[in-house]
Amino acid sequence: MIKMKWIALAVVATLLAGGCTPAEKYERQLKRGLASGTRYDSLFMGLSFGMNEDEFFDVCWDLNREGLVRQAMDNRSVEYRMKDELKFPATMNFYPVFADDKIWQMKVSFIYDGWAPWNQEQSASNLAQDVKRWYEKTYGNGFITVTHPFRGEAYTKIDGNRRITIYIENDQLVWAIFTDMSSDAAKELEAGRQN
Repeated sequence: MIKMKWIALAVVATLLAGGCTPAEKYERQLKRGLASGTRYDSLFMGLSFGMNEDEFFDVCWDLNREGLVRQAMDNRSVEYRMKDELKFPATMNFYPVFADDKIWQMKVSFIYDGWAPWNQEQSASNLAQDVKRWYEKTYGNGFITVTHPFRGEAYTKIDGNRRITIYIENDQLVWAIFTDMSSDAAKELEAGRQN
């Protein structure tokens, strides 16, 4: 009987310790990241938070001359053709959001090149998992599953000031959004989410 009480107590303690909601885990991760005072401004391909528009275009121009990127078909983003980073060849498009002429957010979209409605192996749900695995190798483990206010299930990770959120747009498209959570624009965004 005493053994059963200890087992029950251990189960309750385990549930309480791990029973945080995704929103609580996110808030804890955000507070811990910002309180650390550590800055993670590096994004990818030599791009970083805080760059101004001219610096962004200079880096992209250099990457284009090296044959690594080109202007995307929509003429509003930079295209990078991925060969080995994911399970299947894919296309990554990206473009920053500026506030006070500084990058505070980088929006990145992904699509498998071989996507088709009948090709479930290259669906957005598999692509999201693939992007998450790649980002775990690149930026480290620690992604948690959360409920995005508009997109449903998402994966997010916060290191210092840098938040990375991955979510599915539709059957073929996955987004990864890098946000400098210490920026005024991000603080306004978070304040709006809280209200």
